Amino acid sequence: MPDLLIELFSEEIPARMQSRAAQDLKKLVTDGLVEAGLTYAGAAAFSTPRRLALSVEGLTAESKAVREERRGPKVGAPDKAVEGFLRGAGVTREDLEVRDDKKGQVYFAVIEKPGRKAADIVAEVLERTIRNFPWPKSMRWGTGALKWVRPLQSILCILADEAGAEVVPLTVEGFTASNTTRGHRFLASDPFSVVSFDDYEAKLKRARVILRAEERAELIWQDATNQAFANGLEVVEDRGLLAEVAGLVEWPVVLMGKIDDDFLGLPPEVLQTSMKEHQKFFSVKNPKTGRIERFVTVANMETADNGATILAGNQKVLAARLADAKFFWENDLRVAQAAKMQPWLDSLANVTFHNKLGSQKDRIDRIAALAREIAPSVGADPDLAAQAAQVAKADLSSEMVYEFPDLQGLMGRYYAEAAGLPAEVAATCEEHYSPLGPSDDVPTAPISVAVALADKIDTLTGFWAIDEKPTGSKDPFALRRAALGVIRLVLDNNLSFSFKKLMDDALTAFTANRLEVLQNEFLDPTDALLSQVNAKFMELPDLDFRSNDPVEVIKRLVSKPEVLEPMLIEMMKDRLGRPEFSIPVTESILSFFHDRLKVFLRDKGIRHDIIDACIAMPGNDDLTLLVKRAEALAETLATEDGENLIQGFKRANNILTQAEEADGVEYSYGADVKYAEEDAEKALFAALDAADAKIAPAMEVEDFSTAMTAMAALRAPIDQFFTDVQVNADSQILRRNRLNLLSRIRNICLSVADLAKIEG
Repeated sequence: MPDLLIELFSEEIPARMQSRAAQDLKKLVTDGLVEAGLTYAGAAAFSTPRRLALSVEGLTAESKAVREERRGPKVGAPDKAVEGFLRGAGVTREDLEVRDDKKGQVYFAVIEKPGRKAADIVAEVLERTIRNFPWPKSMRWGTGALKWVRPLQSILCILADEAGAEVVPLTVEGFTASNTTRGHRFLASDPFSVVSFDDYEAKLKRARVILRAEERAELIWQDATNQAFANGLEVVEDRGLLAEVAGLVEWPVVLMGKIDDDFLGLPPEVLQTSMKEHQKFFSVKNPKTGRIERFVTVANMETADNGATILAGNQKVLAARLADAKFFWENDLRVAQAAKMQPWLDSLANVTFHNKLGSQKDRIDRIAALAREIAPSVGADPDLAAQAAQVAKADLSSEMVYEFPDLQGLMGRYYAEAAGLPAEVAATCEEHYSPLGPSDDVPTAPISVAVALADKIDTLTGFWAIDEKPTGSKDPFALRRAALGVIRLVLDNNLSFSFKKLMDDALTAFTANRLEVLQNEFLDPTDALLSQVNAKFMELPDLDFRSNDPVEVIKRLVSKPEVLEPMLIEMMKDRLGRPEFSIPVTESILSFFHDRLKVFLRDKGIRHDIIDACIAMPGNDDLTLLVKRAEALAETLATEDGENLIQGFKRANNILTQAEEADGVEYSYGADVKYAEEDAEKALFAALDAADAKIAPAMEVEDFSTAMTAMAALRAPIDQFFTDVQVNADSQILRRNRLNLLSRIRNICLSVADLAKIEG
């Protein structure tokens, strides 16, 4: 069984595309081989800056012959039906057989496909792969029609077994497959031939090319950390940068350089970001001070002076970059210290957040008001929370954040400290963006939590107010991430408050923005017809834009046909019907939170039906309360008593529901133990009394665990009741009493959670 080796050699492939391209090559080729009837033992893909490679082991030498019988239309069917069948089967009319079937005679096609050699199949599959490769971006060069990420240079494709290596006969747009490749562009550029994958990898290494990306990354990291350790320093870990740099070099040479003393006073994050973004340098810090003092660069070249010239050039370029960063830093510090960041806050009034949601300054004012409302619920000082919200986004106007957007928030903390603001306010500037993802830390400082919640809730309610909700896989404003951030902030900090009230408060802040939107829509001065409406507004003193809900203002105008022309009325009615002019519904946002909460809890092992059973209960806008209830219910249902109780509850609920529908009455009260005849019946009365005595006070103090345990204890008496007692007794007194007893079971269980929503 031969082994297949493929290499597609080209000009430099962008580092960010290499890993995905290697996996695409593996999938496209191996899927194509299998579809053509070949099997293989294993496959591995590799990438360097100038090549994609694929090794397929244990490939079958040829595909098996295939014989397929395909049933066609009936004899006598229309010619078009027969011709369509012939095309699909790839046969002629003379090849058809007529066979007897239950419903008469039917055409059959016998399709025989002979086995094919692996080389022919590989050539066909690889050509199709090259011509249809899914590069994110590709290019054409010269006069050919072939597209590749960068100009393709050569194709290596061989099948190797004990007898030797065979070049696969393949030509694509003038590139003919061979058994030769090249090593490092400068250190070993002469072509060489290979006979197997092991030979290929070994010769590449001798030609100064390390084929495996993970091996290059490991070598870079080991050399960098060793050099740093020798100088009493540490390399700042950055796995993303390490993977990117490993994709930039075929023969990594690690060099360590110094940062000029003039720049050592810059914040370490500024140094790290500047070196990473512009030069792809690793930062090296002093573990005692945390200060970034050196850098590590990775060259793709060995030099006679051991990299001295390379380092000198890199240090010269780095000095120019850091000089810019130092200029930005010093200018920003002057603004922060002299003017308390006020010029930045003023400039945000001219920065549009969204054309329907106002400027960044408008948004900051809303967040500050909302943070003040939230503060008491999270144990924060309302004045400090409002102050922190006002300055939290000031750094968006700073020169440093303009140059390095990833530093927003962090630079805000530095500038707030420089401005002499309270430490809690400065910390909030950095922390209020968090959490940005599932692995991000959640703020715990009360003021940071208040502003972070206000920020995310303002985003959610704002885009809901203008009907910009997520749809399907589209979420351009990252509202799902914002909702998940709110959930983590609330749960990790064990916060308890009404989300409905909070969102109602947030929505009222959009009144002014909605007024502006409506005025712009209806009173466009460039529209001659609509300008008439503006004049009418001036004539109606009772329609005050400043105090009335804008939608109501427009509706009242529409209701005055004596004031407006019919054409204007119809135009305004049409615009009022559009989503952006409808009043947002808090329930819709809450439902969105519940959907995100389901995903969040499902990842923690809580079933969706358990969450639904808890969402159906009162107080479902208190997320902490909701999760505590769900966790307690999940824990109860994991026990044998809890699982069997569900069956007893559903049996009681079904019998009771059927009886109520048949009798046209509701059995919701009146069960009396004096009418109980059976011991199991009396025992159930006693058990329900005992459970009620425990559940009611436990629910009052939100002790769901105690309530659920008491509910689960009903399992045995309910089971015994259904075993020993006939509910639909001949005596109507007994029947009504037992149905009312079932109603007690239902009411007690439903007081804890809506068990009807539990599956199974």
